[in-house]
Amino acid sequence: MFPPQRRTHASRPGIDGLSGRAVAEVARLEHSRNHLEPGDVILALDRWKQYVRGPGNRLWDECEWGDVHWYCCGNPLEGRALLDRVLLAMTPRSARELRAVLAEYDALWVPLSPLSWLTRHG
Repeated sequence: MFPPQRRTHASRPGIDGLSGRAVAEVARLEHSRNHLEPGDVILALDRWKQYVRGPGNRLWDECEWGDVHWYCCGNPLEGRALLDRVLLAMTPRSARELRAVLAEYDALWVPLSPLSWLTRHG
């Protein structure tokens, strides 16, 4: 019989900026809601983070025309919508923590019209 393995800090699932209580609540929601699976929230958050950190011209093109990678890897805009639904299901305290994490990334995303992009970069 193998001895029980200890979980190291690196192996614990978590979301930077959330308390253990909020992470546990996310895990409970992922297990109790039929539209969520374990890991959906952190995956949606990661997709949103990567998307908003991209260059502004790519953001407009992808919003306007779509992105072929979204079909296999997931649409970050749908992921952001999922995060809004999760926020509504959370307790006020945990939702506040997740909103603070999201606010950092949301501040990076400004929907650009072609005209506003040209005036910034033209």
